[in-house]
Amino acid sequence: MEKVAIKDLIDFRRKSERSKKTFAAQLKYRKKPEKKDSTGGDYWISCTSAIANVFKTDDSAQIEDKIELLNEKISSSDDKRIKNQFQRNIDLLIGFREFDFQSVKPAGALKILTKPSDWSILTISGFPIQAYPHHVYSYSQNGHEEIGAVWFVARLEGYARSELGMYADMLFRYLDRHYGKDYFVNPQYCVAVDVFKVQEVRYEDIRIGGIPVLIDKTIDEIKRIV
Repeated sequence: MEKVAIKDLIDFRRKSERSKKTFAAQLKYRKKPEKKDSTGGDYWISCTSAIANVFKTDDSAQIEDKIELLNEKISSSDDKRIKNQFQRNIDLLIGFREFDFQSVKPAGALKILTKPSDWSILTISGFPIQAYPHHVYSYSQNGHEEIGAVWFVARLEGYARSELGMYADMLFRYLDRHYGKDYFVNPQYCVAVDVFKVQEVRYEDIRIGGIPVLIDKTIDEIKRIV
């Protein structure tokens, strides 16, 4: 089976009952897509990459720099689709001008860790699910080594909190699988941030029952109908 993104699971959940079977079959039997050309890729990468860099460097000027760069690209492009894409990315960056990045990470120094590419797929109930956190980091707290991660995600009109929780859940599983033997995985700092709505969900919200666990439930539903 080709790898499945959390976004795919969310798309499935949003389908009508009538459409779910067709979509589930497409997920189960789809083939690896051909390599994208230069116009393909992540629609929101201009804003999410800039926001992720601010998280890492604490240099909020990078948001203004990216806005300026995208405005220059808009001015130099004749493609209306490209202009719209860059403008939408600018709009999201503007929404992050006043975002408190300290609120989604622990106090003190963070050590950004590498993310081996072959760690990005976790098999859950036979499904290869993607996990692509922007940053994985370690830090010391009360004499203990802990680990956390952040994932900035974007979608037109944003995500429901329960959907955003699926990303936070995946972050916790990713950290627990690959780093759990050496670090305490702090559920407070497994944070998924919805760039469109400027809101976050932490795995801690799931742990205390404020957000439902939906990944396994969704996979089970797909397996039942295909």
